[in-house]
Amino acid sequence: MTTIPSTFRAFVAERLDDDRVERGVREFAASDLPPGEVEVRVDWSSVNYKDALATIAEGKVARISPIIPGIDMAGEVIASDDPAFRPGQAVLAHGYDLGVARHGGFGEFTRLPADYVVPLPEGLSARDAMAIGTAGFTAGMSVAALEERGLRPGDGPVLVTGASGGVGSTAVAILAARGHEVWAATGKADEESRLRSLGASGILTRDEITADSARPLESARWAGAIDTVGGATLPYVLRTLRPGAAVASSGNAGGPRLDTTVLPFILRGVALLGMDSAAMPIDARRALWKRLAGDLRPRNLGEGISEVTLETLPSALDGILAGAARGRWVVRVGA
Repeated sequence: MTTIPSTFRAFVAERLDDDRVERGVREFAASDLPPGEVEVRVDWSSVNYKDALATIAEGKVARISPIIPGIDMAGEVIASDDPAFRPGQAVLAHGYDLGVARHGGFGEFTRLPADYVVPLPEGLSARDAMAIGTAGFTAGMSVAALEERGLRPGDGPVLVTGASGGVGSTAVAILAARGHEVWAATGKADEESRLRSLGASGILTRDEITADSARPLESARWAGAIDTVGGATLPYVLRTLRPGAAVASSGNAGGPRLDTTVLPFILRGVALLGMDSAAMPIDARRALWKRLAGDLRPRNLGEGISEVTLETLPSALDGILAGAARGRWVVRVGA
């Protein structure tokens, strides 16, 4: 027997016969949720670029219709068939097919497979967890990957591109908290003060990192990098990394095409590390969340966060599509 009410409030996107997508808050039937061992009351979610794509006709990420978007969620277990979880336990979930092919976090209740569920680490509230969310998790994953490859504080400057967005700003905050010299690249001149408050030592403009260059290699500047943009930015990063350095790549807001040469790889031994947070196995996911509550905790976590409700969610979705993201949006779902 389910403990989820027969209907509950959710923000739903549905593709119509004319290929338009209708979106908004409505009552959703619990019987339309997929099976799963753990039932959760969702208190908080967050807003990601993929969530916004799931609500527009040209987004091409949603694989079911109607769908409750939301690739992140945090809340409380209300029932569980798995002994690892108990009613009243604080949990979170993100990634896998949530908000894409399985109903996600923009609804008051959900049902999840047990191996999607992460116990909320001690030291994080549900709101804190969503202030981190998939974006911050990807940032933490990127920092961990660079450090596992040998990057240490004091090795030299570390570049973060797309630093105004969710992944980028959290990466700046984590790197700075761990003692790295962080340089933030952004196309938003009015973000300099906020990025410096997160710990950025220096700022680069978008033009500086996207300018055309006929040279396959430039002055070796960066001891490491986190690229959230792709497009013309990633080739710049590759040709300016120091010998043996690496870049963790997680975004394609600047475009998916990569125009580079093999020379950074064969003459400087640089590495391009792909960050796929959606598919990370659950044991590794749970372990990284513990680190995000501990040694990878972002500086100033929870500060400067924009908060919306299910009713005001469209403004955040439209804003992130328009490139107006400044840090993170969290969604108060049922708290």
